[in-house]
Parts: sequence; structure tokens; C-alpha cells
Amino acid sequence: MRPLRLIALFCGVLLSPALPAADYPSEKGQVQVEQLADGLEHSWALAFLPDGQGLLVSERPGRLRLFAEGRLSEPLGGVPEVYAEGQGGLLDVALSPGFAEDRLVYLSYAEAGADDRAGTAVGRGRLSGDRRQLEDFRVIFRQQPKLSTGIHFGSRLAFDRDGHLFVTLGENGERPTAQDLDKLQGKLVRLYPDGRVPEDNPFVGRAGARPEIWSYGHRNPQGAALNPWTGRLWTHEHGPRGGDEINIPQAGKNYGWPLATDGINYSFLPIPEARGKRVEGTEPPHYVWEKSPAISGMAFYDAGRFPAWQHSLFIGALAAQALIRLELDGDRIAHEERLLEGLATRIRDVRVGPDGYLYLLTDETNGKLLRLGLAPRE
Repeated sequence: MRPLRLIALFCGVLLSPALPAADYPSEKGQVQVEQLADGLEHSWALAFLPDGQGLLVSERPGRLRLFAEGRLSEPLGGVPEVYAEGQGGLLDVALSPGFAEDRLVYLSYAEAGADDRAGTAVGRGRLSGDRRQLEDFRVIFRQQPKLSTGIHFGSRLAFDRDGHLFVTLGENGERPTAQDLDKLQGKLVRLYPDGRVPEDNPFVGRAGARPEIWSYGHRNPQGAALNPWTGRLWTHEHGPRGGDEINIPQAGKNYGWPLATDGINYSFLPIPEARGKRVEGTEPPHYVWEKSPAISGMAFYDAGRFPAWQHSLFIGALAAQALIRLELDGDRIAHEERLLEGLATRIRDVRVGPDGYLYLLTDETNGKLLRLGLAPRE
């Protein structure tokens, strides 16, 4: 690794990274990594504001902060109280597709319930003109029932081209519930932006089934992104010991957990409910890792700044402490490459910035915001 220049262009604002930049080898050339900020406590997600206004960063203990003009703000006001236990807390952040007009910011988070149990909730509030608080924050969705004692909340937010909001939901560590259509554990749900249920959802009107459900049989999905070339939603989820997987969820389909899995229990024993890796009546994964990288966050690269990365899908890895790059041939994943393995840090989120660079969040007590690009070829 060698020192590089310390000045980075970010959305039209010049920033000074906290530490010298460094290079990491890759198949497409040297990857330059610059640290833009640190001091983030278990940072979870980021979202870019338009017109160079900076970006919002969520921290799992319950803070939402603005990064702009090279510095992190104090926590924003108006953020809901969260269940900050285990894997729970403040999770994803996403902007309304109409943010330029409505200034709505969506948050997913773990919410406490009765009997020391919790579940995923989603709400939205209006970002104030001074970017210091969320105004009129309202909950638009709650996972029911609340079953988590601190694990498997999901939860990523993604809007499709028609403006529907998709929310990924973990099964709260209660495996069989992922197959129960009367519960919202282990599901992908599809909503209107205000939380109403679209009438063309696959289980609307079916007795004993929640109308919010789009697909089911998911374990703990912590990645969701819209494929910019097809408009289809892709998701990924944590397997147990082995069996992390990518899916392209279709309406009403069953993605298998815990009946079908490529993994085993953390105790090295089989999953009690499992009938095999592929089970009739369930959808096979689009892509699977037999050894779990512990995947979180995902971003399709369709920017023009680095043509060598075009048609790549980037995914953060927690246990593997790497950034995974998948080359796409249409929907087919043609090749996998591991990046930044020498960085030795848990990568929680990855996004493509409006400037065409990749932005990463690390999951640490002293979490960092990093910016990545390819060095010019000599």
C-alpha cells in the first residue's frame, strides 16, 4: 500500500480524509481507498442527499447524522426511539423517490414490544431545511408479531420504478415463522410509500395470509437493490453456517428457509426443519456461498466514472472482512472477486455515490466512512 493524495472530490465539495489514502490490488487495477470520517458507532446505512448536500448515516445505537463539507454533524433530532439490543437498533435509511419535492426520509429500525421482544418498524419524516432534524416522523409499518430477542431484524429499504417500497424482514431467529403466511417474519413486503398495501400484492384477499407479503422463506436479508438495467429487485440474506444467498424475489414465491438451505447450524448440527439444499415447491437461490461471507449491503455499478466496474454488483462482507465484486452477464453472475481483504474490517454498507465512486461503511465501535475508486492506469 502506498500513500496517495489527501484531497477527495465529494459531490462538488472538497474533503480532507482523516488518514492517508491507500491502494489495494484488484483485477481491474489498483483500488484507491480514502477515509472520509470515523467515530461512527456501528454505522449501518447511508443515503445521498441531492445537489451536493452531503449524505445521511445511521448508527445502530439510534443516531442519524449528516456528513457534509468534510465533517459529521451532531445527531439529528426527530429520530424514533429504537431497541438497541444485540443486532437491533437504527438500521436502514432511504430517501423518498420524490425527495426533491417532499424531503421525506425513511428509516427502518428495531422497535421494542411486550415481553422484552422486538420487531422491525419503518417510518418516515421530513428533513428540515437546515438538515438538523426529521419533522413529523410517523411509523408506516410494523412487523407483527414482535418475536426477536435481539437478532435477525433484516432490514433494507428499496423503492422500485413504480414507487413501491420494499422492506426485507428477518425471521427474528424463529426459523419456522419464515414459512408462516400469517406472520411477517422472514418476509419481503411491498407497500405504497405511505404504508398502504397495494391491491395487486400476491396474498391480498387470501385467508390466513398477511397482505403485505411479496415473498417468503427468507432468513435474515440485509441487502436489497434495484437492478438498474432490468428494474427488478435483488436481495441477499445471511445463511446460518454456510448458505448466504442472493435472490431475485418474485411475487408469491417461497425461497425455502428453513426447509431448504445450503447451511447447517452454528453447532455444526443440521437445521432441524431442513429437507435438503433444494426442496420441491421452493425457489433455489440465484447465487449461493457455501461458506458464509456474512453479507450486508449491495449496490449495482452503473456509473460512468469507472468503466471497468460497469455491470458489477458490489456486496459488503462482515465475517470475510472484504468487499465482494460480482461480474454480471445479464442476470447471470459470471465471476466473483474479493477486494480489500487486507483492510481487515467488517463492511456493513456499500453505495454508489452521485460522483461515481463507491462509498462504504464499516461496522465497528469506531466505524468509518470510506470512498473507493480505481487509480488511473499509467
